[in-house]
Amino acid sequence: MKIVLAYSGGLDTSVLLSWIKEKYSAEVIAFCADIGQEEETKGLRPKACKTGASEVYIDDLREEFATDFIFPMMQAGAIYEGQYFLGTSIARPLIAKRMVEIARKHRAQAIAHGATGKGNDQVRFELGYYALDPHIKAIAPWREWDLGSRTKLLDYARQHQIPIATDKAGEPPYSTDANLLHISYEGGNLEDPWWEAEEDMWRWSVSPEAAPDQPTYVTLGYEKGDIVSIDGERLSPAEVLAKLNKLGGDNGIGRLDIVENRYVGMKSRGCYETPGGTIMLPAHRAIESLTLDRESAHLKDSVMPKYAELVYNGYWWSPERLALQKLIDATQEHVNGEVRMKLYKGNAT
Repeated sequence: MKIVLAYSGGLDTSVLLSWIKEKYSAEVIAFCADIGQEEETKGLRPKACKTGASEVYIDDLREEFATDFIFPMMQAGAIYEGQYFLGTSIARPLIAKRMVEIARKHRAQAIAHGATGKGNDQVRFELGYYALDPHIKAIAPWREWDLGSRTKLLDYARQHQIPIATDKAGEPPYSTDANLLHISYEGGNLEDPWWEAEEDMWRWSVSPEAAPDQPTYVTLGYEKGDIVSIDGERLSPAEVLAKLNKLGGDNGIGRLDIVENRYVGMKSRGCYETPGGTIMLPAHRAIESLTLDRESAHLKDSVMPKYAELVYNGYWWSPERLALQKLIDATQEHVNGEVRMKLYKGNAT
């Protein structure tokens, strides 16, 4: 039996790799998508091989992620529950797509992920797998095994001689997820909604109070609803996001602290940094205010909450999201020109 595993190299997926190989007597193909998490992909290949992977894929999907997933979502102006930029949600359908492609190439019978039974990602991954290949089997060890705590995972890793990183002294105990669009923080002290996140938790941005006292002006060039240049310099979609993340972070832009309603029925408090997206959304709305007719603009506004809900809940490959995307695409034909943004102490105007 062959199984394709979504692998990050952390404690959870390292144990997953060994556990799946043993339980299913399977050949495990490890896959990691480089979607902008940077240093997190370093050293993965030898680590996965040492843990028992028969083959390892580390694919640079940054441009595909920006071009085919983030930019279409930005054209829709999608925000979940009025605040969340969907940074984690939009990454899952691309990861699912690539895993199905690898499974087909190797004629694998199953795909495995490390999402827990409490969150949204188990739904997003599995809906993606089944939408793209209804015959594939999805394996979710967190719903099967009895390794339900970090202590048990560490014990398993030691017993099976799985290489794991030692904890960094003083590091806040938050669960994080990073990509081109955002970085998220959950768990630890954030479980208490009265707790204010420590300043040293944030990685991509300075606080608005510590941002420069002089504003930064930036000009974004648009063609058919997509940003193609910054201050006159032509850039690829992934380059656009990287540059706007830097500009936004330097000016204290993009921090968010919210409680959201998960698809699986519970509430979750999370903190997010989305510097580039926090610039892109008002910029896109600004250029549409000049280039879209009234009824098209109002129609887009009316369908946006549904579009955002579909992305959040994992329905990226659904017929209804694809139909909505065609509507959005049709409105972007004349969204061309330039937008000048003022970045100042946490605000993008």
